[in-house]
Amino acid sequence: MFDRIDHVGIAVEDLDAALALFEGTFGMPVAHRETVEEQGVEAALLDVGENHVELLRPLGPDTPVGRFLAKRGPGIHHVAYQVTDVEAALARCREAGLRLIDEAPRTGIRNSRVAFLHPSSSGAVLTEIVQPAHH
Repeated sequence: MFDRIDHVGIAVEDLDAALALFEGTFGMPVAHRETVEEQGVEAALLDVGENHVELLRPLGPDTPVGRFLAKRGPGIHHVAYQVTDVEAALARCREAGLRLIDEAPRTGIRNSRVAFLHPSSSGAVLTEIVQPAHH
């Protein structure tokens, strides 16, 4: 169902400090930086081969990433898998009895279509399904 890992999302409190580490020290070039109001984050995608690390800074404490940071602190927030058809993948997840956070896709970074699966039904890891905009 999932074609490949698209990115690993990491919650950070200070995006510029995180970029200094990931871009400056680790040598990962920034592919894209964007504020995604719908998800309450400022995000930066960094290239790692064909895949990405996505750094997520919450726009406020009452956002999903803001609540995650308050509860768990900085660290891995989600794993995202790329698909060619996010609606078909969601339908398969629904048919398999998985708990969905998103019943329908929403807009993600770089105008992708995304949906999240609840960690309780995806191995205790928040899982994102991503259909890139170029598909």
